[in-house]
Amino acid sequence: MITKDMLPLSFVEGEGFRELMNFVEPEYRVPTRKTIVSRVEQKYEEGVKKLKMDISQSEKVAITTDSWTALTTESYTTITCHYITDDWEMKSTVLQTRSSDERHTAQNIAAQLQAAAEEWGLTDKINACVHDNASNMVLANRTIADWESVPCYAHTLQLAINDGFKVGSVHRVVAACGRLVSHFHHSTVATAGLKKKQDAQNLPKHKLIQYSRTRWNSICDMFERLHEQRWAVSATLSDRTITKLNDARTLELTDQNWQVIEDILPALQSLKCATTALCSETHVCISLEQPVTNSLLTRHLMSIPGESRVVCEFKEAVATSHTPFTPTVFQGRFGAGA
Repeated sequence: MITKDMLPLSFVEGEGFRELMNFVEPEYRVPTRKTIVSRVEQKYEEGVKKLKMDISQSEKVAITTDSWTALTTESYTTITCHYITDDWEMKSTVLQTRSSDERHTAQNIAAQLQAAAEEWGLTDKINACVHDNASNMVLANRTIADWESVPCYAHTLQLAINDGFKVGSVHRVVAACGRLVSHFHHSTVATAGLKKKQDAQNLPKHKLIQYSRTRWNSICDMFERLHEQRWAVSATLSDRTITKLNDARTLELTDQNWQVIEDILPALQSLKCATTALCSETHVCISLEQPVTNSLLTRHLMSIPGESRVVCEFKEAVATSHTPFTPTVFQGRFGAGA
């Protein structure tokens, strides 16, 4: 229960849990926290042994790695392994997530990756490491001659999309939408008022979605939800029993803002579809890179006659920033022009 449901070790010390177990089985002695720790460690060792055995059956594997910071400002690095079984089943498993107290220099990252490869018996098995485009991560992998350094295509695409959001008029709309959604998220009165307006207009009772800089496609999600709830949101802001006049003046989106949201959504939805297709863990995605890139650059990011200037500028910024690449490991197998 502790490991399966990710419960804290202190769960077994809870008064409610002990009362429950006493009711279910009075003769059962609830194990102490120390006993649980010992059992979890034993289960971990068994899991590591089994995973090493599974990986050892594969001739080659690929790994992915990423460094991230928890809400407690503690830094961690996660390494994931991807391999194919003898039954041609693709497997993805997290090898380790460990704290990174040292500075995230390329040298330290490279040492951490090499140590992990040795610990898991992968020294001669790794053919590629997929990572983000951070300069330290790129340099760390390029200094390791044992495997290919492969920047994550989806991350590369997201960087290009972010450049599109830097276009002045688009950036202002995103900021205005963020303030509007934040108001509803922090005001119980506004939230309750929105529900009433949704009822009156027979709209789905969906909450507004706030975008996050670290969550891909979240601006698209925010725009989609606002577009769906436009009239309920406008009615809520216009109702003086719900929204003060000064707040409404600050929060209301202009007709031009709403038009930008409507006009840019098709492009954002295409980019979201591309990102989603390239983030699967159940099938190999590298063969999608060139078709997706070609489709984006020759169709979805091409300006359409009569399209608004804002959307044209957004598309141009994304297309200019999105430099297609073909990983060396892919070129070596199928040729540079594959």
